[in-house]
Amino acid sequence: MSGEAKDAIDRQLIALLQANARESTANLARKLGIARTTVVARLAKLESGGSIVGYTVRLGSDAADRGVQAFVGITVQPRAGREVIKKLSGFPELRQLASVSGEFDYMAVLRAESTMRLDALLDEIGDIEGVIKTTSSVVLALRVDRKA
Repeated sequence: MSGEAKDAIDRQLIALLQANARESTANLARKLGIARTTVVARLAKLESGGSIVGYTVRLGSDAADRGVQAFVGITVQPRAGREVIKKLSGFPELRQLASVSGEFDYMAVLRAESTMRLDALLDEIGDIEGVIKTTSSVVLALRVDRKA
């Protein structure tokens, strides 16, 4: 579907799923005014075309606000990136990891339950073979958050 245009129903379907990814196909069909089999077919098409690549859980604000968040710049040795990414992916505290231009090779967003856990986590990241250095900035306050 990446090459095909999404119509209004596809866009509405995606919006409903963004609001509640666990919504039943029967409820989606009722809200969209189309047959359940049409919803199933459209979902399959959106998934196979790459418009929908997964379903996830968003934590409530209480769970998301607990703990400490940090942005971590990570510099790695040449050709060590793949293994470093693999190791970092195993940390449940890793929220995002991006390849970036500039001073660092990667920028990670971490959320830990405490500053003690964040400190230990940063030590664990620093111990990964291929990691040269990390530079961390702890989030003091979130000023704008436009995530859906």
